[in-house]
Amino acid sequence: MGEISLGRDLVIFSPCPHPWRSKGRLGSWTHHLPLPSLPHHGLSRPQVKSEGPKLVPFFKATCVYFVLWLPSTSPSWVSALIKCLPIFCLWLFLLAHGLGFLLAHPSATRIFVGLVFSALGLLMFAVTHMLYASAFGMRPLALRTGLVMAVLSCLAYALLYPCLSDAFTYLVGVYVALIGFMGWRAMAGLRLVGAAWRWTELAAGSGAVLFIISDLTIALNKFCFLVPYSRALIMSTYYAAQMLIALSAVESREPMEDYRLSKAN
Repeated sequence: MGEISLGRDLVIFSPCPHPWRSKGRLGSWTHHLPLPSLPHHGLSRPQVKSEGPKLVPFFKATCVYFVLWLPSTSPSWVSALIKCLPIFCLWLFLLAHGLGFLLAHPSATRIFVGLVFSALGLLMFAVTHMLYASAFGMRPLALRTGLVMAVLSCLAYALLYPCLSDAFTYLVGVYVALIGFMGWRAMAGLRLVGAAWRWTELAAGSGAVLFIISDLTIALNKFCFLVPYSRALIMSTYYAAQMLIALSAVESREPMEDYRLSKAN
């Protein structure tokens, strides 16, 4: 039997069926060399898999909406219910994590309330965006990201401005500012290079981008020109955005250790 020292680990050569064994810090034997430490990405693979079944009702409700494709020219309570059904399922998705989770994490609660307001009508989306921005928080500040979002928001408003008139000139400007601010806060915590990042932050940033695409399509189609396949584009990006933002609440930006420990006990 021989041994070679590799840094902090000791590799043992033995005639046993598993010749490569390493002795860890606590003296436990393993069957492979220890891998270098990797940055923590927050939502691990088992956690991602565990969230999938909770989203099945949402995917089914979304399929029902697109399969039925009820005409928007003759609105009814049935069409309104079918349209809101995927959002109701996202309520259940967050409630499935328990009221204790929502009460312990104000940011998750704000996202839940934002989902509730989003089902109340188009006028409530301003409140929804403020709640989402509040849930994403102001840390890190990410001024560069904010500057990029400010420039993009100004360009979007400049594109819409010639088509606006009367009160819409001001209302659309305020709405663009709100959704641009929400997008800034959603993407502020996203770090893809050189730092630890979480899948939930990627979900928040992607959801905000899809929400902006959806609302911009609505504005262009309503005020400027007819967008081909506008309804399909608007609703697909909208449902995906809401799902991703709801998923971002699974590991909120507040510390979760105390809640996990209390739940385990």
